[in-house]
Amino acid sequence: MSSTTPLLDVSGLTKHFPIKGGFPIRRTVGHVQAVDGLDFQVNEGESLGLVGESGCGKSTTGRLITRLLEPTGGKISYQGKDITHANRKQLAPVRSEIQMIFQDPYASLNPRQTVGKIISGPMEINDINPAGGREKRVRELLEIVGLNPEHYNRFPHEFSGGQRQRIGVARALALEPKLIVADEPVSALDVSIQAQVVNLLQKVQQELGIAFLFIAHDLAVVRHFSQRVAVMYLGKIVEIADREDLYANPRHPYTRALLSAVPEATVDETPARERIRLQGDVPSPINPPSGCRFRTRCWKATEKCATDAPPLVQVEGNKPGHLTACHYPETADATPAPRLSKDSQPAA
Repeated sequence: MSSTTPLLDVSGLTKHFPIKGGFPIRRTVGHVQAVDGLDFQVNEGESLGLVGESGCGKSTTGRLITRLLEPTGGKISYQGKDITHANRKQLAPVRSEIQMIFQDPYASLNPRQTVGKIISGPMEINDINPAGGREKRVRELLEIVGLNPEHYNRFPHEFSGGQRQRIGVARALALEPKLIVADEPVSALDVSIQAQVVNLLQKVQQELGIAFLFIAHDLAVVRHFSQRVAVMYLGKIVEIADREDLYANPRHPYTRALLSAVPEATVDETPARERIRLQGDVPSPINPPSGCRFRTRCWKATEKCATDAPPLVQVEGNKPGHLTACHYPETADATPAPRLSKDSQPAA
């Protein structure tokens, strides 16, 4: 594979879930547009953060990439090979290289299996026999993730949430993957344990050279872990950039509003960043707004935003690779957004 070819290349990725209705014949009466035209790339050894509000399509994106869900449209290329609609036999050699860490450490582990069985399961399915045997490899993995190798014969109920997530990490590492999709791996954990798990994932990435798609809603965690960050809103990516550039110079109004909600410590002489309070609720993905999907909550929306969907492109003033989907991107010295009242909201 050429060094210029990304490990993962996603183009126009779409997932619409059908809504069934009618009696007695169950027919499709609509669609939930969970993911609607995503474009992004993940390079070898890179960590890409995917952030956004709950329900914006982050987890669905992760399941599409791991092919746990069948895409409605678009293209997923892994190492230059199209796996969008690959069948089970075609996916077999790829499955071991793309692994997933699930959000809930209590639901993602089989309570009837021992830790040894859970972690060695992927090796059995893929008929992998490491040197020294599977048990030796499992004990090594337990040590890598900070658990005692003697925990091999214990059951999941004997562990805390943080320890269970470490077991999930060990299972993901069992096949030596090149890409791990981490679906909010710390959101179900206590704050005191979150940093330990994130630092563990960062150590794994640096030492083993594994690429990550890190899905989260905690912007502080994403900034700590990811080299690039993509911001999603209602099934679309509205901005993607290098970590430092995105946090220092957010160009999309939604990104600016998200970052204003992140708590920050300031000294007496430094004025605190003013919070941007968006009014209204996120529109339904069953019937999203025309044009720009953020326009119903945006303080800069015009008629153009209602008729023309802004493309995700490089806008003037952005660094290379900093893409924004907005007709009226923010500037670095922009004044804080007004707090929208119900009367001043753009029409849906």
